[in-house]
Amino acid sequence: MLKKLTNRWEGYLFVLPAVIFMLALIGYPLIYNIILSFQNVDLANLASGNKSFVGLENYKELLSQGVFGTSVINTIVYTVGSVVFQIAIGFFLAVFFSMKFRFAPFLRGIMMISWLIPLTITALLFKFMMGANEGIFNQFLMTWGIIEDPIAWLSSPKIALWSIIIANIWVGIPFNMLLLSTGLSSLPEDVYESASLDGANWFHKLIHITIPLLKPVLLVVMMLGFIYTFKVFDLVFVMTGGGPINSTEVLSTLAYRYSFNEFQFSLGAAAANVLFLILFVVSLIYLSMIRKDEVN
Repeated sequence: MLKKLTNRWEGYLFVLPAVIFMLALIGYPLIYNIILSFQNVDLANLASGNKSFVGLENYKELLSQGVFGTSVINTIVYTVGSVVFQIAIGFFLAVFFSMKFRFAPFLRGIMMISWLIPLTITALLFKFMMGANEGIFNQFLMTWGIIEDPIAWLSSPKIALWSIIIANIWVGIPFNMLLLSTGLSSLPEDVYESASLDGANWFHKLIHITIPLLKPVLLVVMMLGFIYTFKVFDLVFVMTGGGPINSTEVLSTLAYRYSFNEFQFSLGAAAANVLFLILFVVSLIYLSMIRKDEVN
């Protein structure tokens, strides 16, 4: 009996550092941010501590501002646009590199470079390349005769968001390709051999074998991509800062602007909590999918 109790407490002691770490670095900021969103904390009363409970007033004010709706729509467009193209291009590259040819491992390694570069550096690179006058994008397009006048990639409200999406697609393709390549390598070879004996060509195998068998992996990649992309901050902040005219404002940059540019800390906390709530729901869906996959 005593030995069982000792073993049981030893198990708790092993997980104790991880629990303390989670509570201190994740639990406390999260709970503090939720409490902050129900108070009226700004630059005037931050130091004095003279803050009061205001209930849902910060959330009501947030919903009444047009920029909040714009930031939600921009976040959704940015996420869906990025994830769709990243998965589509990543899938076809994974299929391409699954073919056994001489330089496939080397080329696949080269493809990973864009994912290994720090996101802030990538944002600065694309900001320079998309410059209206000196950017290499416009120089190439004008040299090839595709356009006559330079395109204002980052200063036009109509295309600024899609310019950032292009940069993010370039960043995310290798990650999707890597996960999908792992999924492709686990597909059974005998199914493809049987299909070949029945006269199926490459396209028929892709549509009727590869995609259906890879469906669980595709769903997981899609959910991970959604979670990772929805919380974007650094790419948007460095390339446009949310402008021009809020055309690239997303939920994370809006929360930052309220908190650290306008010093409305409670309003910024409310915006951050909306972002957290959406990602929390998506994470629950992802965990549900993982559990179903483990059961099956």
